[in-house]
Amino acid sequence: MTPQINGYAGAYNYSFQPASSVGASGSVVRNPGESDVRKVGRSSSPAECQTCKERKYQDGSDEMVSFKSAAHISPSAAASRVRAHEQEHVSNAFKKAAQGDGKVLQASVRLKSAICPECGRSYIAGGETATKIQYSNEENPYQKALKRQNADILKGMNFDAAV
Repeated sequence: MTPQINGYAGAYNYSFQPASSVGASGSVVRNPGESDVRKVGRSSSPAECQTCKERKYQDGSDEMVSFKSAAHISPSAAASRVRAHEQEHVSNAFKKAAQGDGKVLQASVRLKSAICPECGRSYIAGGETATKIQYSNEENPYQKALKRQNADILKGMNFDAAV
């Protein structure tokens, strides 16, 4: 029997909304604690980056998990928060398999990274969970035929002529 594939894609989309703050030195500091050194070819430093300040994550799946509405995650905490969110999808796959007399064959989580176009900082851009669940269907005629074939193959495998 071929496994039934159920993809739980936790697609993260970021959106931007205007916001600003002014630091003690008079320059705009949007991300406190970040480097104020501007990289060559970039329009701002990580400390002043409006894009990183306003990046929001949102789940695009049809499951009941966190981040159904867009929320900001700090770039330093994004990896652990996105991984925890994707783990919710893995947990849901195990629950779904248990309810439908299935078996989880494979579950994997992949984090996606990107480079901020404004400041050049590497950040976690989202995540994706892929699961494979196998359900046994005893009423399926193909499944019955497969069991008959397996029974024919296994009948003489443990024959002991000495007895």
